[in-house]
Amino acid sequence: MEKIIAKNPTARHNYNITDIFEAGIELTGTEIKSIRNGKVNIKDTYVMIKNGEAYILGMHISPYEQGNIFNKDPLRDRKLLLHKKEIFKFYGMIKQKSVSLVPLTLYFKNSKIKVEVGIGKGKKLYDKREDIAKRDAEMKISRALKNL
Repeated sequence: MEKIIAKNPTARHNYNITDIFEAGIELTGTEIKSIRNGKVNIKDTYVMIKNGEAYILGMHISPYEQGNIFNKDPLRDRKLLLHKKEIFKFYGMIKQKSVSLVPLTLYFKNSKIKVEVGIGKGKKLYDKREDIAKRDAEMKISRALKNL
């Protein structure tokens, strides 16, 4: 059973996502409680590989109200739980193909918090315009068929 906590709306707009994988995330107790309350934002996040470990950067988890001294920095780097083989594979892809690792969704899976990360290449401005034009055309077609 999966329950979506947060989505990254700009990820698919700014990147052509080619592959998607799932990763665990290392969190503290107060961060988990704050996420359960829905106080998390992954809009401007990205994944970086440092010293053979994958980290998610820019993820904002608001401090838990009853957390007092146990609250951590809301924007701290959080470690992704991946196998070494996966990390080295992604590192090679980043260096050779100049792709980015972008978090797409944050969700609960069997009481554990997971992150869906996409491997994507950045879109140019004209690619974004093409996508918007295609979406508008599909909406017009669906409206025309609905009215018939």
